[in-house]
Amino acid sequence: MTKYIFVTGGVLSGLGKGIIAASIGMLVKNSGYRVTMIKIDPYLNVDAGTMSPYAHGEVFVTEDGGETDMDIGHYERFLHIDLSRRNNITSGQIYYSVILKERRGDYLGQCVQIIPHVVDEIKNTIRSIARDSSADVVVVEIGGTVGDIEGLPFLEAARQMRFEEGFKNTFYVHVGLAPILPSGELKTKPIQHSLQELRRIGIQPDAIIARSIRELDDEAKRKLALYGNVPVNGVFSCPYLDTPYRIPLVLYEQGFTKYIYEKLDLPVKTPDLTQWQVFIEKLTQRTTPVKIAMIGKYTKLRDSYVSIIEALTHASTWLGIKPELEWIESTDIESNPQLISRLEGVDGAIILPGFGRRGAEGKIMAIKYLRENNKPTLGICFGMQLMTVEAARNLAGLEKANSQELDPNTPHPVVALAPTQDLNKGLGGTLILGARKIIIEEGTLAWRVYGRREVYERHRHRYIVNPKYVDILEKAGLKISGYSEEGYAEIIELRENKSFYLGTQAHPEFKSRPLEPSPIYMAFLDFIKNSKIKNNN
Repeated sequence: MTKYIFVTGGVLSGLGKGIIAASIGMLVKNSGYRVTMIKIDPYLNVDAGTMSPYAHGEVFVTEDGGETDMDIGHYERFLHIDLSRRNNITSGQIYYSVILKERRGDYLGQCVQIIPHVVDEIKNTIRSIARDSSADVVVVEIGGTVGDIEGLPFLEAARQMRFEEGFKNTFYVHVGLAPILPSGELKTKPIQHSLQELRRIGIQPDAIIARSIRELDDEAKRKLALYGNVPVNGVFSCPYLDTPYRIPLVLYEQGFTKYIYEKLDLPVKTPDLTQWQVFIEKLTQRTTPVKIAMIGKYTKLRDSYVSIIEALTHASTWLGIKPELEWIESTDIESNPQLISRLEGVDGAIILPGFGRRGAEGKIMAIKYLRENNKPTLGICFGMQLMTVEAARNLAGLEKANSQELDPNTPHPVVALAPTQDLNKGLGGTLILGARKIIIEEGTLAWRVYGRREVYERHRHRYIVNPKYVDILEKAGLKISGYSEEGYAEIIELRENKSFYLGTQAHPEFKSRPLEPSPIYMAFLDFIKNSKIKNNN
């Protein structure tokens, strides 16, 4: 039978529960079992697509076009698998499905309630994903913190599944914070209270993972075992480390996989961590520093760009260089243009994605400086669109050129609403989403990056480079080096590319993996590395 591992969190949010769930999934998968991952988000949004990154971190896009929680990105990176929109369950989806069934008459004669109808819908959805994936083990992370009102139906579903699936087929992991006081004393009391709340709901954890600045000592483990009703060997320490990619190794070294397999009545297998350990060794051996400007409008919250940060980590690890990220808020450039001087000392820059007018002109100012000073530049999605606007204004001489998104009345809409888009149909789930074919032109920088005619990258946008302006832009010095199947610009560069100057409509970071870095991020950093070596010589 399928085995279910439920991961809950206590004390507070932001513990890295998603990383721990991903680590568990990775260890089980590398042991030879078929694994799928599910992230449950108790918010009422149907998906993450309409939320600001400040509300919930970046929106991660799956191959099939799902706008999901960023933890789905952690799962894909750690397990080296592609998940779907179905792997992110929200309260909005569950309640929407129940209401549609009620309106159809599926519950005719019944009073529709949280228990049993909503909870049954949750269980059926989890089981459906497990069945369709043919997974041996399903790791289910329940978002939020134990005790949150909106999360209670999901915890009830997890509780019920133990009795319906059997004790040998369900496993509960509780993750909590063990804070350290200014005196240096480590306290387990917050986790004890979250465990009491979990048991009050009806769930007895099988394992406890304590997050802290340092490792738990034996006394702290005994306390958590005593008050959590778990054996001492079921308490695991997971300190905050220099990189989250170490966490699978930390859990394995404490006997986590052996413990979990024995509880789930699975043959004890040793996970193959050879390549992962090679990656970790190379990650820690990076020496050559390179300074990368990160120019965006959500820079106050790094989780807004977590996939880009990780893509840089993956590529730099195999190149032996260590990116130092210089975060520059584009709105600050608008109010203080002198901040452009911060770009003088950087080795390269990424024009970060985003939506809306705020900070756009600051990005355009930065792009102009980078292009004119031959600084290696990579533009992602909206960043690529603004690179087009900058070229239209300053290379093609199209005064007041802009994107229709930013200025609907611009005389030169060099970036326009895609023909498939209709703003009257609402904003949720209506963007151009998911993996799409990009056709690369030979002899271009894009060709040197990918080395083949056709590639697939994930998209999340509503506007495109206006085909009516392509000839004008190319005569002015821009080069369209990648096209969609419909013939729209996907990748832009400079015809005379004296440096690395590339913009992509796609989000290649979503497909980057620790053992398989994104070709674009790899090429970007490799160019910077070689330039530094050349300049130093």
